[in-house]
Amino acid sequence: RAATVTDPFTMLAARLARRVRPMRTAQPVRHLNLHEYQSAALMAQKGVRVPEGYPAKTVEEAVAAAAKIGDDEVVIKSQILAGGRGLGTFTNGFKGGVHVIKTSEVAEYAGKMLGGTLVTKQSGPAGKPVNTIMIAKKMNLVREMYFSILLNRPDPRPIVIACAEGGTSIEDLAESNPEAIVKVPIDLDVGMTDAQAAQIVDGLGVKKEVADAVEQVKALFKLFVESDCTMVEVNPLAEDASGKLIAADAKVGFDDNAEFRQAAIFEQRDTSQEDSKEVAAAKWDLNYIALDGNIGCMVNGAGLAMATMDIIQLHGGKPANFLDVGGAAKEEQVTAAFKIITQDPGVKCLLVNIFGGIMKCDVIAQGIVNATKEIGLKIPLVVRLEGTNVEEGKRIISESGLAITAANDLDDAAIKAVAALPK
Repeated sequence: RAATVTDPFTMLAARLARRVRPMRTAQPVRHLNLHEYQSAALMAQKGVRVPEGYPAKTVEEAVAAAAKIGDDEVVIKSQILAGGRGLGTFTNGFKGGVHVIKTSEVAEYAGKMLGGTLVTKQSGPAGKPVNTIMIAKKMNLVREMYFSILLNRPDPRPIVIACAEGGTSIEDLAESNPEAIVKVPIDLDVGMTDAQAAQIVDGLGVKKEVADAVEQVKALFKLFVESDCTMVEVNPLAEDASGKLIAADAKVGFDDNAEFRQAAIFEQRDTSQEDSKEVAAAKWDLNYIALDGNIGCMVNGAGLAMATMDIIQLHGGKPANFLDVGGAAKEEQVTAAFKIITQDPGVKCLLVNIFGGIMKCDVIAQGIVNATKEIGLKIPLVVRLEGTNVEEGKRIISESGLAITAANDLDDAAIKAVAALPK
């Protein structure tokens, strides 16, 4: 959950942007992200030059990693799936998730960082657990640049974004100096040509080892294609004293639809960095995103779910989540959805909005009744059903003997859900 964003739709739009399946299902999904040390290892396999570095899960492992590097100073980095680590603060009061320190200080710093929770501008107020740190070689870097490869969906081709200025926010640079940013779309059928690689290197401002820089850019594109990436961002892509490029820090994202052929990569997924409710939802093939609100939502269809959230907001409530059960949910999935939604202590009312097409209203109604009984639901429940077998569905709910509030339409459902909130 974003620390500075309270509008649930702004939050949701940003997160759904990287969670879209192919058009055959049009449902939001989670895209795998790796830690820095994992991304660096994968880059090295593809021929990308990265700093020497080793992950450590204990203080002893951190000390051993620093000894292996053998320098007087090293860089110690918290490994969390959120940006802004350097300016973050641990909940124990320790400041900074990235430090350049003396090798003799590794044990002290590792002890303060491992097992802690780091809060950054991108982590949300709850922060992220630091279960792993990275001990990396301190590099003599003379210049920092920005490099990324993204999927340009409107095109739709991968696009390389390069800039001679790096180590800072590319968004800020795009506003202040957009001419400095080079954008090169790449045709996947052709691949990255020498001319395109040279154009990118020129945009990076490389003057010394140009031929080597071309090969590094090609290696990064090779990583993007062969690993089924959705994003490769290197910030900074740095130049050392000899003029050679080094991927000093990187974020790499992967397409979930390629999991079947990227098993080794997906085995590295760190669920401790994700919302536990979202992890549980994924196991049941439910599309769930936690938000800051008081009305839990269970809906079938992403569009209907968004409309439901909009109507709730319109009538003075706040949606606590996005949850799409899909078009063919079974009773077990409905029960799982109820359990996941009600895990959030902020949920004070549950609204179910189902349009029965492939999913029949009588089947979903029976699932709602059984789920309510199984979990012993103690908060108000408002149900709106429409579509196939709707009358039978309404009969099942009305004869259940449960305190379920029926709604005639979406507007009525939202009004009743807001009215059911504790005053």
